[in-house]
Amino acid sequence: MHPAAIGVKMHSGWGALVAVTNNSGRLEILDRRRINVTVPGTPGAIQPYHHVENFKLEEAEEFLANCFAESTRLAQAAIREVLDKLRANKFRVVGSAVVEASGRPLPTLEKILLAHPLIHTAEGEFFREAFAQASQSQKIPTTKIGERDLEAHLQSAFPKSSAKLLQQISTMGRIQGPPWTQDQKSATQAALFLLAKRQR
Repeated sequence: MHPAAIGVKMHSGWGALVAVTNNSGRLEILDRRRINVTVPGTPGAIQPYHHVENFKLEEAEEFLANCFAESTRLAQAAIREVLDKLRANKFRVVGSAVVEASGRPLPTLEKILLAHPLIHTAEGEFFREAFAQASQSQKIPTTKIGERDLEAHLQSAFPKSSAKLLQQISTMGRIQGPPWTQDQKSATQAALFLLAKRQR
């Protein structure tokens, strides 16, 4: 079985997932897909913290817990599909990397709901954590990696070939076709770094 890694950049209710391998310094995209982690039409599911902004604290906690469980379940289903495809092609996933923003710890729910900027921050972390827990439930070691540090991490992992790899990532859209936005690029960088780290 050949080693592979998953990278994901999460948004509200969905994520851009990329699975990669590194074949003698040559990047190979094994899978690329949009994963949906909310049920369409479910009130408040896409922006759960916004939805509970004016709820009583206990009601807010219950709603968020239910949404989190559902998002984690949907993320698990998506991850299993990816794993099945990769295993069928003789690849073994050694880890998953979740691209995150600042990574600063959040305060209590009560304080989050009193500050609108924190609501946005909390929602980002909500979906990243749902994916991370789903990944870990499938026995995949999971790491959160700050987006602003991705290029530096890649340079440290591939000191002689990082420029070549970054160029490959930048132009991969010509081969893969759309969408190949910053989401896919960041997810790919994170997965490549994690793959190198796991193979050391």
